[in-house]
Amino acid sequence: MPTFEEARSIILGSVAPLGTERVALLDSPGMVIAEDIIAPWDMPGYDNSAMDGFAVRADDCLEKANLRIIGYIPAGGVATNRLETGCAIKIMTGAPVPDGCDAIVPFEETEEADGHVLIREDVRARQHIRFQGEDVRSGETIIPAGTLIRPPEVSMLASFGKAFVPVWRKARVAILSTGDELIELGQSLEPGKIINSNALSLAAAVKEIGAHPVILGIAMDNPESHREKMLEGLKADAFITSAGVSAGDRDLVREVLAELGVEQIFWRVDIKPGGPTAYGMKEGKPVFSLPGNPVSTMVTFEELVRPALLKMMGHRRVIKPFVKAVLQGKVRKKPGKVNFLRVRLAWENGRYLAYSSGDQNTGILKTMLLADAMAKLPADRTEFAPGEEVDVHILCSNFDMLEE
Repeated sequence: MPTFEEARSIILGSVAPLGTERVALLDSPGMVIAEDIIAPWDMPGYDNSAMDGFAVRADDCLEKANLRIIGYIPAGGVATNRLETGCAIKIMTGAPVPDGCDAIVPFEETEEADGHVLIREDVRARQHIRFQGEDVRSGETIIPAGTLIRPPEVSMLASFGKAFVPVWRKARVAILSTGDELIELGQSLEPGKIINSNALSLAAAVKEIGAHPVILGIAMDNPESHREKMLEGLKADAFITSAGVSAGDRDLVREVLAELGVEQIFWRVDIKPGGPTAYGMKEGKPVFSLPGNPVSTMVTFEELVRPALLKMMGHRRVIKPFVKAVLQGKVRKKPGKVNFLRVRLAWENGRYLAYSSGDQNTGILKTMLLADAMAKLPADRTEFAPGEEVDVHILCSNFDMLEE
């Protein structure tokens, strides 16, 4: 049985980025650039005004100056007049700077009357001018391959006319739940039945990282149903099963996967919750067999599946960084397994405080609702005292946002 770190290392070492494709710019946020993007021209493409004001010669404005206004250049206009000594040209933000100009004076620092403008203060050469290429030079790598596309990348790509961009393809992830006790959302809930929530929570987690979930439904507790559904699941880029992976007489997942040619790489990991987790490969495609308990399913997806899917989609940062938090209560655990404690976080006096989100029994789904993070408790420890620092990684993307 691998340790948690060994299991994650095995998984990440066995997967590789998928193929690339070109997508429309507005479809690219959340995807990863597959090639270096090179600037085809300078940005700005010409010297232009950074302010609404007057184009002047700095030497004309060493003391209070009264300059004759000889023109006007709007944004989008063209500078046709050369700026002569003793003159000024009214100019708007983004307009090209006229020849002879080496400074812009904002309107609020001037007084205009009778075709002249009074410059009240000394002017520094080059002030309030955006110079050609000061942001980006032609031929410069503006976005290197492997970069996650966010709104700033979209802005830069659009500025250089990139209507379509090369990206790593999104993964298609098949999701299969198993068990006769399951029914689908919307069906009548009868005694002994439970709703197939795992498929939906997994699909939501897959969508959250930018991949495409393919929900296959429920495999009944017989080999034929498993075989039929799993054959479909193995057509995807990655395959996740939920439940049926332990050692019970109706736990058929590993047996049928082996029959279908999936090489089992490990079964069981030294983590809690989520110990009975299996991982296999078929023709370069990863197959994750997760426990059926909803809490265990979500924890093992977060810790083992999510990093692999991100790597497959070209991400370079695939593991959430741990941060330090101070425990606000005593915690006991059994030795031998890494425990992931669901915790609520508070930020006080420059540090995170970690409070248990409730009963840590894996059957208590509410603790996942209340959890802001998961604290990683080492396998060799059994007790953690209040005030002790532990490693946590934050689950909620908006945790640090203030409430209105």
